[in-house]
Amino acid sequence: MTNWLTMSMADLGRGIAAGEIDPIDLTEEYLKAIKAHPFGTRIYARLTEKRARAEAKAASERASQGLRRGLLDGVPVSWKDLFDTAGTATEAGSALLESRVPDTDAWVLQNATKAGLVCLGKTHMSELAFSGLGLNPVTETPPCVNDESAVPGGSSSGAAASVAFGLAPCGVGSDTGGSVRIPSAWNDLVGLKTTSGRIPLTGAVPLAATFDTIGPLCRTVEDAALMLAVLEGSQAADLKGASIKGIRLAILETVAPDEVREAPKSAFESAVRHLKTAGAQIEHIKAPEVAEIMPLSGILFTSEAYGTWKDTIEAAPAKMFPEILGRFRSGKEFSAADYVAAWQTVEQARATWAKRVAGYDAVILPTAPILPPNAERLVTDSDYYITENLLALRNTRIGNLLGLPAITLPTGTPSCGISFMGAAFGEEKLLRVAAAAEKAMS
Repeated sequence: MTNWLTMSMADLGRGIAAGEIDPIDLTEEYLKAIKAHPFGTRIYARLTEKRARAEAKAASERASQGLRRGLLDGVPVSWKDLFDTAGTATEAGSALLESRVPDTDAWVLQNATKAGLVCLGKTHMSELAFSGLGLNPVTETPPCVNDESAVPGGSSSGAAASVAFGLAPCGVGSDTGGSVRIPSAWNDLVGLKTTSGRIPLTGAVPLAATFDTIGPLCRTVEDAALMLAVLEGSQAADLKGASIKGIRLAILETVAPDEVREAPKSAFESAVRHLKTAGAQIEHIKAPEVAEIMPLSGILFTSEAYGTWKDTIEAAPAKMFPEILGRFRSGKEFSAADYVAAWQTVEQARATWAKRVAGYDAVILPTAPILPPNAERLVTDSDYYITENLLALRNTRIGNLLGLPAITLPTGTPSCGISFMGAAFGEEKLLRVAAAAEKAMS
């Protein structure tokens, strides 16, 4: 039974289908593990035990009657604490939203419930999702699976930790500038950032809705494909027969390789060698438009974030971690004209990029230029916090600014991921490429 805690979602689903796993027993095993784990309360903000047991019971009855709703019917999942859960506090990691209890589930949670998934509870996160580090002195900072003194990556910090520590087979998170991919990479998971606008955000506490996306943090590409289908209520991408042989990949040479530290650099180079050996065609490309738009992220992200939250923040600024408060307030510095001009530049860059990479199946780059920073030093050293926070999200922001789907895969080197960026709304093709790469790198 203990190996259930390390199995993929798909394998758990197949076990339920074969009658080898009862969803009730599976859910109880996870709830027991969460409560017994020394980091359980640092990972989960709150459990939804009553709901989980009721959903598991219903899934068990469907399985016994041959009425399962899909492969993942009866499989548990954790939810980042910005997805509304009816009757359960949803606080987005912030004291500003303390005791906020929605009366309706988020759209994606409704879909997951219809598919028969079991809601285990809500996971801790960076405050209002505005940090890629996963540090949250206001509520909790979950640990990194490879270094318990380090941050796990954010803002979907608890989502990643719940999977990495065997306390959920999948965590549902959000990604505005890298918040699914960074914690996935630092905890050796698969993390899928979806195209902005593909999955409705209804019932998800916003950071910057123009860039906010929803995606899974899990153990395999197969699980990512299955969860994308669950979250949007569609059919999963067909991954059968995916092969890396002949796939055309481009290594982005603009911005992405700058200041990449030794471990992530070596891990990326090793992964590229594996892909080449398996038959991938790999070229190097430069994209000046990427360098042009990177400085605009401050205007676009912070202006929208502060515009969304300024009234709530300024009513009680003392409730916020000063570094996060300062980042929000930096959005005041830009004019509406700055914002409009920045968006016009980004739209032109997106068109240029699409033409530049049209002949490739995916563009690859190191997911993060750095390893997970030390949590204690981040609290006490402001310069260190600012440097590490901005560098952590540097490579992932490229995909957000360009409006692309992206997926990070483990490289085999702890806390080092390799990312694949596809074409907008091209998740199905991207998942096939990722499935092929996963095999090649294993």
